[in-house]
Amino acid sequence: MESTEPVAEFQKIKLRPVPKIKRRAPQPPATLKLLKNTSSTTKTTTLTTPAKLYGKDLSEYDDVDVESLLAQLSPEEITILAKEVDPDDNFLPPDQRCSYECTKDATGPLNRKQLIEHINKQAIETPDQPEFEPYVQGKVRGKKWVPPPRDARDIEAEEQIAIDMGEEYEHALSDATQEEIIDLAAILGFHSMMNQDQYHASLLNKGQPVGLGWDGITKSTQQKLFPMDPPNSTDVDESIKRVKDDDNKLVDLNLNNIKNISDEKFEQLFAALPQNEHLEVLSLTNVGLTDKTALLLAEAIEKSKTLRVLNVETNFISPPVIVRLVQALLKCHTIEEFRASNQRSAVLGNKIEMEITNLVEKNPSLLRLGLHLEFNDARHRVAAHLQRNIDRIRVNRLNQRK
Repeated sequence: MESTEPVAEFQKIKLRPVPKIKRRAPQPPATLKLLKNTSSTTKTTTLTTPAKLYGKDLSEYDDVDVESLLAQLSPEEITILAKEVDPDDNFLPPDQRCSYECTKDATGPLNRKQLIEHINKQAIETPDQPEFEPYVQGKVRGKKWVPPPRDARDIEAEEQIAIDMGEEYEHALSDATQEEIIDLAAILGFHSMMNQDQYHASLLNKGQPVGLGWDGITKSTQQKLFPMDPPNSTDVDESIKRVKDDDNKLVDLNLNNIKNISDEKFEQLFAALPQNEHLEVLSLTNVGLTDKTALLLAEAIEKSKTLRVLNVETNFISPPVIVRLVQALLKCHTIEEFRASNQRSAVLGNKIEMEITNLVEKNPSLLRLGLHLEFNDARHRVAAHLQRNIDRIRVNRLNQRK
């Protein structure tokens, strides 16, 4: 009974057996065939450029069977032939592609110390190659290089360049010491004529270092050791209590670099800010401030009455929350300086920077902004607006004095 299942299309194709190809010697590469059509037949004319090796024509080897030649070689001759030919096959391991074959027996695992000692011993015991002609000091061998003659016009131009400084200046410079000349070069800004120690000594009027002239060697200056800054010893709980009590002596609150402030303490601090009427400077640098607590700070800023400086640098505030803080500055007309750089996101992005720029341009009281803006347009617009605010305050101060 015949099967009624459908037969795939590729199964209907009959495959022809692959003919066995006889390997032959490589044919010469340059072959050109010309076809000439006549009325009855087509005639083919082949123009072949004979291949040559060392001037010998190789066309006589076209019909040579390579397999038969290899069958006549002995194993030693095949090994010698294999050493002369690089198979250039990436699938073969490197030890089979390399023509070098080590016939020595293995002496054991690698001992690096013994190997280095053996190499040093061989280098010491190996005699130097004798020189065919010994070196003689002052003797010139071969052709000596002579610089080409200079153009006469360049020589004349150099001779014509002269500076007439007058007798008074020439007399002063001729009698000046080397230290005085170095000081003058530093004042004129000729940095390439002196080293760094001489330049700073001239500007600070400390006197030139002893032993350093025009050809003096600059030595590394001794590094100045500064004592480590003591840790911030501010009591967070006491500070929050003083903010809640509206202590009139608490004008500057610095909580920088205090790592163990919890979110509950931040919430207590920010909840007490709107009722405080004496705090002017609040520094919260590197205290682990997050978006959650930063949003509470933004709400407290809007209701603050006396805060002038706010610093929240080096925290974990995202760019949208930074925009929210800048937006809160519009309702608080007392803040003159706001710093929020070096957050988790190093790049704010064009959209965030444009939003910050638009908010800053609407703020008439902000004088200083500590933010890294990447785009030139945002930087220029912010700088121009802050300068206008400073100029307006200066004019108002002058008018009040009059």
